[in-house]
Amino acid sequence: MPAANTAPVALVTGAARRIGATIARTLHGAGYDVALHYRSSDAEARALAGELERVRPGSTLLLQADLSEFDRLPELIAHTVGRFGRLDALVNNASTFTPTPIGTVTPTQWDALFASNARAPFFLAQAAAPHLQATGGAIVNLGDLYAERPLRGHAIYCMAKAALLMMTRSLALELGPKVRVNAVSPGAILWPEERTDTSAQEAMLARTPLGRTGTPEEVAEAVRWLLQDASYSTGQVLHLDGGRLLGA
Repeated sequence: MPAANTAPVALVTGAARRIGATIARTLHGAGYDVALHYRSSDAEARALAGELERVRPGSTLLLQADLSEFDRLPELIAHTVGRFGRLDALVNNASTFTPTPIGTVTPTQWDALFASNARAPFFLAQAAAPHLQATGGAIVNLGDLYAERPLRGHAIYCMAKAALLMMTRSLALELGPKVRVNAVSPGAILWPEERTDTSAQEAMLARTPLGRTGTPEEVAEAVRWLLQDASYSTGQVLHLDGGRLLGA
């Protein structure tokens, strides 16, 4: 019989690219085995898994799923626990970000934005809770500055992220004392790939006290800290925005 897994295990959603991939690398470097969820970025997910496996063989699991498909959510937890025998951390990073100007919004847009930004994180947390209770684990949700300060033309996205922050506080109350639940709420980290409006970007940075964008590594380190070191913090939202929330 193989020896029981002793490394902590983290499931990271949206782990194939951008901030999610950096979170996965950071947690892996901190000693976690990682379940890497992705939706459509198959090549990037496989490349990341290969990179991490070269560092520590047997330390990753690839999980493809569309988080809008409800039945896939408990499956992600079950596959992770089935592979590693435990679950210590859930990082709800996957997100959909699309504009929804008032007067044009459809129920399909509403459902898509709430599915990835609020519904999937909740039901993943619900399925993960018994396993996290067994290990004294933690959940970190990736929020957004716009959950508290709305972005014009993106009402549904902002509403969904606001729901995620309330979920963070509610689950901290429900799942304590064995499971801690916190959120990281980034400001400008990586610009959306399809946007090239440099004047708007420069204006945003001018309103940011630290005067720069953050880095994916800074977000990932905040996630790691909340999971590993913030032992007396739960229900908290860590604003990683360079001070932008302070501005007008």
